[in-house]
Amino acid sequence: MSEEKVETIIVHSAVYKTEYTTKYRNRVKWEKPDENELYSFIPGTIIDVFVKPGDKLKEGDPLLILEAMKMHNIVQMPFNGKIVSVHVKVGDKIPKKHLMIEIIPQ
Repeated sequence: MSEEKVETIIVHSAVYKTEYTTKYRNRVKWEKPDENELYSFIPGTIIDVFVKPGDKLKEGDPLLILEAMKMHNIVQMPFNGKIVSVHVKVGDKIPKKHLMIEIIPQ
């Protein structure tokens, strides 16, 4: 191991020395997602949208239907809140991680 690439990792008070690969060093860093933004979890087609900006909904209420791999996925409200904006419409073909709806807690 070359000294410039050696990293120290501490796990439960045990100290380890290791060398990260270039692939690991260049990876996309994880960031905590914004809980107020709903992104598509799989590419697909928007079949139906049940909400509009200003709607107040309860946890579990349906927001839209996303068809992916011949399955209809009902996207539900994650918590009690209000719709700020809707970024999709019926018929849209969206990729994975596409912003669909913005919400705020109530």
